[in-house]
Amino acid sequence: MDGVLRGDEELSKPLCSEDLGLWFTGPNIGMAEIAKAIGYRVAILDVEHGIFDLATLDSFIPFLKALGFEVFVKALGPTREAVQQALDFGADAVVIPHIGSIAEAQRVCGYAKLPPLGDRSLAGGRTTQFAYPADEWIDKQNTNTRCYPIIEDAQALDEIDGILALPVVDGVFIGPTDLSIRRNRGIYKKQPGDWEDIGRIVEAAKSAGKPWIFPAWSPEEKNFAIEHGAARIFIAMEQFALAAGLRQLWDSSVKLLHEKG
Repeated sequence: MDGVLRGDEELSKPLCSEDLGLWFTGPNIGMAEIAKAIGYRVAILDVEHGIFDLATLDSFIPFLKALGFEVFVKALGPTREAVQQALDFGADAVVIPHIGSIAEAQRVCGYAKLPPLGDRSLAGGRTTQFAYPADEWIDKQNTNTRCYPIIEDAQALDEIDGILALPVVDGVFIGPTDLSIRRNRGIYKKQPGDWEDIGRIVEAAKSAGKPWIFPAWSPEEKNFAIEHGAARIFIAMEQFALAAGLRQLWDSSVKLLHEKG
């Protein structure tokens, strides 16, 4: 889709409604259709903590893309198989958790890029339109499929500039919850130390000329992302959105019962 991240071109584009994303924890077809009708055009599939398996990824990714979504996949872990399978199924971008250093980012993010840039293994199928590709397909894949390590580890934060300098890294995804725990602040509370770490990542991304992506559940986080130029912000998580809707309906109905009782 036209909104796929494009480096310098993306950095110069102001954030708009098409950059607001929904976080899926499972292959919820109804949720996807509702989200599309509302206006969502970006989705992330949480394989690490969700209920996706290979069969559902193989069907849900093309379903979302047929609806017009840009699809990010948060991989099961920092492994070759997890990274390559997400891209082979047709994801626009892979988000890799638990990258702890420059060396690990070089190796694992390299699984998202074909040689000579990286070390991704070529697989026929959906990405080659079920035919043997021409040489130009390699550069097209390396350009159009994006790789974002999650910065959620203290060492990764210390080495953020070096991670962003890697050619196999297209930008970074900020993981504030795990980062807070691993920086000995306990549960993420959006306290000063949290904002200092987040700000450090944002400034490093800007200095590198690469985009940064942020899960922004609260108004405070959304304001920060908009004001500081996030490339994408994920504004709702499937299960949280469902819980909020059910809670609102429950509270309003209980209030009405009390008023009529």
